[in-house]
Amino acid sequence: MSPSVYGAFVFTVLLLAITAYSVMGGLPLLILQHDVPMDARFVRAFFTTYYRIAVWLSLGAFLSYLLWGRPVFAAGAAGVCGANWLLRSRVGEAMQALSAQIAASEQGAIGRFRRAHAGALLANLLVLGVVVTGVLRLSREFA
Repeated sequence: MSPSVYGAFVFTVLLLAITAYSVMGGLPLLILQHDVPMDARFVRAFFTTYYRIAVWLSLGAFLSYLLWGRPVFAAGAAGVCGANWLLRSRVGEAMQALSAQIAASEQGAIGRFRRAHAGALLANLLVLGVVVTGVLRLSREFA
């Protein structure tokens, strides 16, 4: 077996763990009132940190799968990397703008922030589904 299989395993397991944590850890944050700037700043930092870590882990998984000679899994990891990169910029920018609106007591800003938060959780859940599907397909090769 190629040594890159170990890298693929480590990066995939870490990506799976951090993505599951982001879904399970982000869900309780929906109970925050979001009526003070600190709530919005914390939630934004939570997602920004997750996306930053997930981009690096999925990039590592991509390279490991590529070196292992598994182009389909490498493409999947590249897709996860691209999705996390895109979500990091989109979700971060949206939450930043909505945070400023909340601070200015703009009507409806809290509801829009909650929808952005829920949308980010849904996107992370979809990414988790992709990673789990990939792990299940890969496990069939070794069964």
